[in-house]
Amino acid sequence: MRAVILAAGKGVRLLPLTENRSKHMIPVGGRPLILHLIDAFIHNGVREFTIVVGYKGEIIKSYLSDGQNLGITIKYVNQHKALGTADAVGLVKDQIEESRFLLCHGDLYISPDAIKQMMSAFNDRSLEAAVSVVAVKNQNQYGLVQTEDGYVKDIIEKPKQPVPEGLANAGIYFFGKSIFDAVKTTRRSIRGEYELTDSILKIVRHGGRVGSIPIEPEYWLDIGAPWDLLDANERALKTLKPDRSGNTENTAVIEGPVILQSGAKILSGARIEGPAYVGEGSIIGPNCYVRPYTSIGQNVRVGNGCELKNCIIMKDTKIPHQSYIGDSIIGERCNVGAGTITGNLRLDHRSIRMRIKGKAIDSGRKKLGAIIGDDVSTGINVNLMPGVKIGTGAQIGPGVTLYRDLPTGVKVLRQTTTVQKPQSRQARRI
Repeated sequence: MRAVILAAGKGVRLLPLTENRSKHMIPVGGRPLILHLIDAFIHNGVREFTIVVGYKGEIIKSYLSDGQNLGITIKYVNQHKALGTADAVGLVKDQIEESRFLLCHGDLYISPDAIKQMMSAFNDRSLEAAVSVVAVKNQNQYGLVQTEDGYVKDIIEKPKQPVPEGLANAGIYFFGKSIFDAVKTTRRSIRGEYELTDSILKIVRHGGRVGSIPIEPEYWLDIGAPWDLLDANERALKTLKPDRSGNTENTAVIEGPVILQSGAKILSGARIEGPAYVGEGSIIGPNCYVRPYTSIGQNVRVGNGCELKNCIIMKDTKIPHQSYIGDSIIGERCNVGAGTITGNLRLDHRSIRMRIKGKAIDSGRKKLGAIIGDDVSTGINVNLMPGVKIGTGAQIGPGVTLYRDLPTGVKVLRQTTTVQKPQSRQARRI
């Protein structure tokens, strides 16, 4: 049995985290997102994989190689131009020897149970294909599948109006060889791409039976925005099997399920509450507090008096002392100055908005800190307001309070304030 994973996209909505890596290589629960996806298939007996790569695809290839270390076989196909999901499927035709195959979008965090539910219909020879569906709250963010008697009737992309009984396309499929004929005749969409959903509807309109397979919401998560990574990280950490291979000094406290990788050190006075993950070679403490749902990558330094809560800290980053990082994601090789604080709660307790592709998007979260790219430095006593994003290589000088996103490579060395007659309850600041 073969699974095809579509992992060619850049992940613009996840910037700045995707400036140096594809979204599929962002770590959650201590491992790249794509590895969690592969594991879900392995748990269901899948051993043959084809991965469609594009943006930063060499990083995926280098990490996974041919799959032998995982006990599987991996082949790769390059999608050199971002021409859409149907184009990506067409590229794998020559590698598909099986009469049927599974296919999955690579920007999902799913449990093995989601694949198990999908495979329940895999052997139904009356079906030419099947589409997984899941109930969601915000219909306008997904392609919605209309069904009738368990079969796909129509697929509506991101509708402006609610669709009665509409279920989101969960991005997990199985196909027979007829999908390749449908892809050949698929035309570009309004977005200028060849859409896989259009190819599926061609099968439906030619009389083919395409099943709709319900997936339980707790088994599925679409990684469409930075805060979704925090949700995926929480789910991944909940599945941890504790492993304390690292070193813990006598007065350090570890409570709950924690993975402490070989070579990691927990120094005196530090307290870690699981579920949490500490990567190989990282040093935590002394006298710091790591709260639940925190993932710390390899060779990270968290020093005296720091508090970390519900966050992802990528490898080789330094948070030396007296800082608070909450509900945030920090990239690789960052240096956080003493007293840096990530604000994660609005004064009015409203949900936090973040700018995605130039638009302010409601995260739906009451607590959300900063999203920080790679190689960022902050001076002492820097404050980051809830929901700000900081681009790769940016530098923030001592005492600055950042209210707005900071683009890649920009330096802010002192605090500036624009004074105007208030147009709202809050004065405008830079």
